[in-house]
Amino acid sequence: MSAPAAQRVAVIGGGPGGLYAAALLKQRASDREITLWERNAPDDTFGFGVVFSDETLDGMESADPAVFAALRREFVRWNDIDIVRRGTVLRSGGHGFAALGRHRLLEILHERCRALGVDLRFRTEAPPAAELARSYDLVVAADGVHSRTRDVHRDHFRPTLTTHRCRYIWLSVERPLDAFRFEIAETEHGIVQLHAYPYSAGASTVVVEMREEVWRRAGLDRCDEAGTLKRCGACFAELLDGRPLRSNRSAWTAFRTVVNERWWHGNTVLLGDAAHTAHFSIGSGTKLAVEDAVALAAELDRQPDVAAALAAYEAGRRPVVESTQRAARASLEWFEDLPVHIGGPPRRFAFDLLTRSRRVTHDNLRLRDPGFVAAVEREAGVPAGTPPMFTPFRLRGLTLRNRVVVSPMDMYSAVDGTPGDFHLVHLGARALGGAGLVMTEMVCVSAEGRITPGCAGLYEPAHEEAWSRITAFVHDRAPGTAIGVQLGHSGRKGSTRLMWEGIDRPLPDGNWPVVAASAIPYRAGVNQTPHALTVPEMAVIREQFATAARAAARAGFDLLELHCAHGYLLSGFLSPLTNHRTDAYGGSLDARLRYPLEVFDAVRAAWPAERPMTVRISATDWAEGGTTADDAVVIARAFAERGADAVDVSTGQVVPDERPAFGRSYQTPFADRIRHQAGVPVIAVGAISSWDDVNSLILAGRADLCALARPHLYDPHWTLHAAAEQGYEGAGAVWPVPYRAGSRRPPAGRGAP
Repeated sequence: MSAPAAQRVAVIGGGPGGLYAAALLKQRASDREITLWERNAPDDTFGFGVVFSDETLDGMESADPAVFAALRREFVRWNDIDIVRRGTVLRSGGHGFAALGRHRLLEILHERCRALGVDLRFRTEAPPAAELARSYDLVVAADGVHSRTRDVHRDHFRPTLTTHRCRYIWLSVERPLDAFRFEIAETEHGIVQLHAYPYSAGASTVVVEMREEVWRRAGLDRCDEAGTLKRCGACFAELLDGRPLRSNRSAWTAFRTVVNERWWHGNTVLLGDAAHTAHFSIGSGTKLAVEDAVALAAELDRQPDVAAALAAYEAGRRPVVESTQRAARASLEWFEDLPVHIGGPPRRFAFDLLTRSRRVTHDNLRLRDPGFVAAVEREAGVPAGTPPMFTPFRLRGLTLRNRVVVSPMDMYSAVDGTPGDFHLVHLGARALGGAGLVMTEMVCVSAEGRITPGCAGLYEPAHEEAWSRITAFVHDRAPGTAIGVQLGHSGRKGSTRLMWEGIDRPLPDGNWPVVAASAIPYRAGVNQTPHALTVPEMAVIREQFATAARAAARAGFDLLELHCAHGYLLSGFLSPLTNHRTDAYGGSLDARLRYPLEVFDAVRAAWPAERPMTVRISATDWAEGGTTADDAVVIARAFAERGADAVDVSTGQVVPDERPAFGRSYQTPFADRIRHQAGVPVIAVGAISSWDDVNSLILAGRADLCALARPHLYDPHWTLHAAAEQGYEGAGAVWPVPYRAGSRRPPAGRGAP
């Protein structure tokens, strides 16, 4: 038998991740020489309970049945989550948790390592990783969130450390809870939240968390341990039922998200919190570290050498960890923004909390606890048997039959601004597909305002006539579906090629001059430098918008959206990165808002009073010094005060060096904040791909409408198919008469007639 990869292994850090990695590596090859260094004593640890998911436990059972059996004897298990707010306790079941004390977990892992022959060196500082790497085949750096190994070799690992806005402390109480408990205390200093769960037959972990400013206002930054326990206990006296809170090396801290561009260098690899962290509100960092250890041990068995094993370990684990980190970030930010969510009906609040990470969804929660979801739907006024996405929504004089919007998508298929048969088929097909509202692509208000030569317009009589043909088809052949027009001007991002010929790349010839708030090119040295508009020129463009709005009304559109996002002309006025003006239209946010609001007023005056008007904005530029989420609330509120019926909340595409935090429904937190803080209906957009996502967002109150783009390119009948898959046949999703024979999924495969 050949020697295993990594015959001599050094492990830095004696937390659960390092210990479990050492045990697994020794178990898989008994002749491995494994040495573990831990600078603390064996029983030195912080915190109290550790939570594991069923998925993690399944992996542990396969990896080391002996450790799993020892853990199973210690576990406390429960299925329920309690949400406590303003004296109301709501319980949701079917979740499934297992936990045990952190001290006991470490004891079990110590015993396993000693039984296998791992050399455990406590109260001993590990030699530097670089030194160990010269004499060991593999160095596992499991030295935690403050990893010295990562910091010393930061040029190789390229870490990003983000410190967040809440302070928290790990405590415990000698009371065994029977559920995971989220409790909200509204104090004179601000909101304090509690996360608590049982970890033994007689005790529960209690994590107390609050925004930094609340922590300081409450004087907790100046409290000693006794004072901290007393004040935290006073916030949650009913839960404690006269029992004191206990601490264990407990200290207030701010959560730090750790991300590394690389997890390994040479024969040194990061594991657990040294490589990545995920906020405790979605689970334990110990869970991720244990899963890392399982994956690393498996790859060292599978691969021919250490380098191949470390590459495979990172390639396999990174997508899983990044998905977890996205969910954790969503959860963390939800709690950071708890004041945004605290109002409203109790069951909707509870549903919002349970689905905050986007991992638990409407459909998933309905499987776990159908009674709970039914109660939330009743409270929200959702008729029995109706998915939330198929409830109607009213905007001014227009009632949409469901909450699905076909998002504006540039087709680059117009000729001299005139939409043709392609647009008729494209928009007509999606109208037949059942969405409540179908939006055109950005329709440009002048030839000079086009993005590309293939962009549609509404500045010539031929354009109005062509659009009238399309709206007539929608109204005649897809009754109940509304069609909206999005008006915009390309600004500095104009005079470029069709998307598939090179997005945002200048035309090889035939360019037209571009204009913007300031003379700043989109890409210096690539795109042309725009002409900074004068005030008289701005007045001309403002009238072009109004003229296009009147044409849109005559063409029969039901709704008009003003495009103030994605770095086009009006967006360019809003962002401080693209507006460097020194006149009345630049400088403060109020000044940067001035011209977009003037255009809005002109369009609203030209657009029929009974028809709704929305505005699309970029709620963040995803770039330092750009528009922030707080700015977006101000912008949305300003448009709402001028008569906007809803705000379509997108993000980015303003500057080329943006760094978006992509992920499932990643833009919806911005819509959620605007909806609650600006008090205006919102359209959520961005990586919303499933009907389950739509139901979740609507029922949680994070959005009023959901706009989907690519799903409607994949399936023009996405909405009708969503209804069929949910067994819904009501007024929110009516199949066109010629298509009714296809309203049920056709049989396929074995057994089909």
